[in-house]
Amino acid sequence: MAKTKASGASGASRVNKASRAREAIEVTEAGKAVRALETSRAAAPRLPKALATAVNAILDKKGEDVVVLDLRKTGGFTDYFVICTGSNPRQTTAIADSVRDTLRQTLGERPALAEGIDKSEWILLDYFNFVVHIFSRECRAFYGLERLWGNARRYEFSSERT
Repeated sequence: MAKTKASGASGASRVNKASRAREAIEVTEAGKAVRALETSRAAAPRLPKALATAVNAILDKKGEDVVVLDLRKTGGFTDYFVICTGSNPRQTTAIADSVRDTLRQTLGERPALAEGIDKSEWILLDYFNFVVHIFSRECRAFYGLERLWGNARRYEFSSERT
């Protein structure tokens, strides 16, 4: 990762943030690049194909604050959590539909369980190896899954193209 010299306080903040985290860019089979920002020191792993596809489907629908928690070393019941926020009920439902449709069409994967679609405040899609959580802002703040699984390695994704 190349560091650039930045001027001003905000530039110094970006350099400090970059020095504390590592970035990995993953290009999916669809040719889309997503930037993963890992908040620990180890290099970001290559995500399983279905998980990377789900993250891209979320980013395609402008899901916010996309986080992947690696639960493999925490004794969780699944390997990964994908957590994101929708800005309104319609977007939350659209994100869930995008994840389900994309995984079904590209990989033939269907969720074993889909919950919360009617209320669109917390939609859960269980794919066994990973679980996708799509929250409203208020619901995500209330339940705080990231705090509950604080010992898990965390990867943040943004749709910035590099």
